[in-house]
Amino acid sequence: MVVPGKLKSCLLIAIILFLVACDNDNAGNTKLVSLEESKDNDIVIPTLALTAVPVASRTQAVPVATFTPIPTITQITLPSATSDLRVTLNSIEDFGEMRNPLTGELKDNDSVLNRRPIAVKISNAPAKHVRPQSGLNDADLVFEHLTEGSITRFTAVIYGDTPEKIGPIRSARLIDLEIPVMYDAALAYSGSSIGVSRLLFDSDFSDRILRSNASGYYRSGENKPYEHTLYADPEKLWGALDERGQNRAPSYWSGMSFSTEPPGGSFQATSVNIRYRKFTEIDWIYDEDNNRYNRWTDGVEHRDANSGLQVNATNIVILLAPHQFNRSICENQRGGQCLAYSMEIHLWGQGRAYIMRDGQVYEVFWVRHTPGEMLTFADTHGTKIPLQIGNTWFQVIPSDELEAFSFQE
Repeated sequence: MVVPGKLKSCLLIAIILFLVACDNDNAGNTKLVSLEESKDNDIVIPTLALTAVPVASRTQAVPVATFTPIPTITQITLPSATSDLRVTLNSIEDFGEMRNPLTGELKDNDSVLNRRPIAVKISNAPAKHVRPQSGLNDADLVFEHLTEGSITRFTAVIYGDTPEKIGPIRSARLIDLEIPVMYDAALAYSGSSIGVSRLLFDSDFSDRILRSNASGYYRSGENKPYEHTLYADPEKLWGALDERGQNRAPSYWSGMSFSTEPPGGSFQATSVNIRYRKFTEIDWIYDEDNNRYNRWTDGVEHRDANSGLQVNATNIVILLAPHQFNRSICENQRGGQCLAYSMEIHLWGQGRAYIMRDGQVYEVFWVRHTPGEMLTFADTHGTKIPLQIGNTWFQVIPSDELEAFSFQE
């Protein structure tokens, strides 16, 4: 086991990727071309324009950033199966009726797949009041992102498993206009600024918004600031959706791909260190014994209060996306002056990403061109890169902050 803490950046990411690209010419593997190498080999690289896109327009249609299209995504070719345990899921039809489309996991009871996913807003600061959070290990997907300052917040999508409680629950941000649409989910949160609230209730999913006055929420009664005491019973949240006629199986026309066998074109790295602007530092460290990544936050094991177990995930996706302040929405105002504008994160179009699975790292591009699309991943040739079957954490980082993370073998 690697000792957590300040992980040394032994090699620059660009050097690692260049060396790996040179070593992946074996027949049958998809070659991973580094961004620097690709400039000399006429590989088509998508480029994102950082021009601001008005957030108000996101409620009706998705303005797509200017980019150079990658080639048509083709189905990935994996080695022929020698065991019934090998699974490849590339299309919605591959999942059938018993597999979770958000994790690829086979469920022995399809009833849980007939309910609607719920995206729940969970606080991550201040640590002494909110950690350990409840329900993180039961989430199929977790997005960690910057808010208007340097602190981070989570949006956890629960669906296939049911935590006994989830929280502490806090207010929504602009990123929460995107996540419920991607996963046909409801949204559970404590409240929001006036600007964000108007956009949420003007959205196509306004009928499945569950604010803190809905059934299922409660105050924990803990001796800490009141705003950090809001939790929810997920079963009752689904009950609240039942009452509105909104609790049904999600509808997807496209989705993520999964495989039990890792594809070629990777480089080895068993840990990553992520730094969110001097506010918090995260280490994900690979545990080969269970093929999962364990999380440390600020040098301390990050645990789930429901079980006491360390927070862990099968896949870690470092997702680079343009960030900008929306100066029409104020999140913190005092004396008539705005102290913090709302952060807008562009999760539409396409951008760079790194997938960590099975102790390997893949340099990829994330793609999402229409509201109903989930985030999918492809290499520079347009070939799908599948996730390992299991839960996924998305570490959302500004696209111009490559120095904010580093891998270690």
